[in-house]
Amino acid sequence: MSYDPGALNAALAAAVGEDSALIADLHVAFMESALRQVDLLARARCDANWELAAWRLKGLAASFGLAGLMGLAEDAARSAPGDPRILKQLRVALANLERG
Repeated sequence: MSYDPGALNAALAAAVGEDSALIADLHVAFMESALRQVDLLARARCDANWELAAWRLKGLAASFGLAGLMGLAEDAARSAPGDPRILKQLRVALANLERG
């Protein structure tokens, strides 16, 4: 999957207009929330906690139309708790979005 680092800012601009300060604040809030869900995934030791964090991440991504991140979150929900492959993919995707 490809990740457009500018996609998040474009989605934020579409939602709130051209207020660059507000876009920056919302970008930070999005990243904090997404990173928190990935951290919860990394610490999850049972299916229920793993799936809950994955679905929350998917919902967050869906709120901003980030299809690639939604797909990864869905892959995570179907993976075993602690799957290092999906955790790495999620971290890379978020690092790409953070650069946007």
